[in-house]
Amino acid sequence: MTASADICLELRDTENPPSLRVCGAWTLARYQMLAAQVASLRGRVRPGTAIDFSALTVLDTAGARLLCELVGISGLKNALAGETLQPAQRALLEAVASALALPGPAPEKRYRFGDVLVRIGKAMAAFRHHVVGLLGFIGVTLEQLARTVCKPRRWRVVATVAHLEHIGFDAVPIVALLTFLVGAVVAFLGATVLAQFGATIYTVSLIGYAFLREFGVLLAAILAAGRTSSAFAAQIGSMRANGEVDAIRVLGLNPVELLVLPRVLAMMLALPILTFIAIICGIAGGMTVCVLRLDISFGMFVSVFTDNIGPSHFYIGMAKAPIFAFLIAVIGSLEGFRASGSAQSVGEHTTSAVVKSIFTVIVVDAVAAMFFMEMGW
Repeated sequence: MTASADICLELRDTENPPSLRVCGAWTLARYQMLAAQVASLRGRVRPGTAIDFSALTVLDTAGARLLCELVGISGLKNALAGETLQPAQRALLEAVASALALPGPAPEKRYRFGDVLVRIGKAMAAFRHHVVGLLGFIGVTLEQLARTVCKPRRWRVVATVAHLEHIGFDAVPIVALLTFLVGAVVAFLGATVLAQFGATIYTVSLIGYAFLREFGVLLAAILAAGRTSSAFAAQIGSMRANGEVDAIRVLGLNPVELLVLPRVLAMMLALPILTFIAIICGIAGGMTVCVLRLDISFGMFVSVFTDNIGPSHFYIGMAKAPIFAFLIAVIGSLEGFRASGSAQSVGEHTTSAVVKSIFTVIVVDAVAAMFFMEMGW
């Protein structure tokens, strides 16, 4: 038993069962004295001890915290079942006990070399999951395309034309402007370097090789990835969120046939057109710089261009366009199907569609460039 001028805490451990009497004002103003009394009884209050709150006059959060430390959260919850507490005191004790029962903040994690390996492993596993999912969805799309191509009644011509207008014709101004400016920049940079060797005329060849083989199709594909792949993911993701994709399945229809194939076919038709426009505008931008700044006349530009650059470079650049178009459309549609029913998920997968499309296009282009170089094409 502990005592002072004002008895606040009394343990009767000789009784059967033992009891604990709480009296007085358990407030912050008396915290030091109460903490000393609690410390003297800590470890002596056994489970099952009856707690008498009939003499408890005032209670605040500090006092409730001390009681929890003394009898434990489980013992305090058992004591709340008694009839000696006022309703306000009972509510306060319940709130404090519930707050103390919550898990505390996780300890600060210090990364070690093994943690770095774990993160690398998780990243590789996630990358494998995305690659396998993309390959599987490509297989499903090709399978559905093979089943539909011989059945003209199942072709969605109207949807394909509508997507073709949005993907191709609406994107012509931005593709033309961007590639024209990039062509001018390439001509400036090439002339700056080649002028040191007195070979400014070879700026024409630089522009031709760059846009026929790489820049034309690459810039058009990147613009399509940012503009169209995100639109595909947002459109199909919104349909997923609204339950329209599930409704298509309930009606016995195939979502891949209705939603994916028109977008894939429209993209495969539109991107070669955009690539051709990008090549023409890029060469025009470089030619403008050559004529205005490098004292290379229009006739000389055309003559050097036709003499030094064969049509095979144009064929190589155009051959990449359908492949890039297929990958961009499939990735955008796949990310749309992966979106869940929330707006946040739709936004995340829309962003993911753009990033994955651009990454895939650049990787495939780099592999193709190394292949063509080894083949001597």
